[in-house]
Amino acid sequence: MIDTPTGTTLTEGDVAPDFTLPRDGGTDVTLSALRPSPVILYFYPRDDTPGCTKQAIGFTCRQQEFEEAGATILGVSKDTVAKHEKFRDKHELGVALLSDAEGDICERYGVYGEKKMYGKTFMGIERATFLIDGDGVIRRIWRKVKVDGHIDEVLEAVKALG
Repeated sequence: MIDTPTGTTLTEGDVAPDFTLPRDGGTDVTLSALRPSPVILYFYPRDDTPGCTKQAIGFTCRQQEFEEAGATILGVSKDTVAKHEKFRDKHELGVALLSDAEGDICERYGVYGEKKMYGKTFMGIERATFLIDGDGVIRRIWRKVKVDGHIDEVLEAVKALG
């Protein structure tokens, strides 16, 4: 369970907040327009950092399996579309990378907040993944994601949607 700035709480079983964001390649993606496909919506801190790169490459390598299960993968960070495109091209990524430059969607999903690393406190995006079913309902939430093994777990959960 997470508290969002509006005072509401997102939990498994809630309808996923809808949004439209620009993506790499110059088009926009609207979450509700992807129905009835399930969506893996993963939030990550920053393009081209070790963990974020490993995660994006992992989703790209398994993208066909997700597509065979009917799912669409969307990565979201506060990086610009131009930075996403550079990241995509450098690592030959196949997953859609959405730019939430203003941070509104990160806040609505409750993934932007205070973080601590190496004794320093700062504001940033928590690595989190939301599995949204074909009706737009959040079926699973993974918080404070560790990249190793995560993609396998998400794929199992997508397949379990049936």
